[in-house]
Amino acid sequence: MRIGELARKTGVPTRMLRYYEEQGLITPRRLANGYREYDEYLIDRVHKIRGLLGAGVPTRIIGDILPCLHEGPEIVVTDPDPELREMLVAQRDKMTERIAFLEQNRDALTRYVEAMDIAAGALPARSAR
Repeated sequence: MRIGELARKTGVPTRMLRYYEEQGLITPRRLANGYREYDEYLIDRVHKIRGLLGAGVPTRIIGDILPCLHEGPEIVVTDPDPELREMLVAQRDKMTERIAFLEQNRDALTRYVEAMDIAAGALPARSAR
């Protein structure tokens, strides 16, 4: 598929897909005429990249961990890099903090919606806790 189709299927602008290519995160095949051809598996890969970026993981780290996303539950590292490990631990801890923050906000929104429903007469009030 061409880059426009990959952009349509992933919701990622072509300019961003070209950036991913520059960063080595996706690699299209080159046709005899020089055109890029993007394989179907890249749809999933782009979604994973977007998810990691959305979680705050920088592209320099994404490039290192992308191969691990296609492996089973057991990951074998042959040449551990202490600096990369430190960055991954920091990113994991930031994700954990964001998840906790999002859960708190989700729960607050749920309570607010329930209070609105009670005020509108849609639900009976809960007994005091």
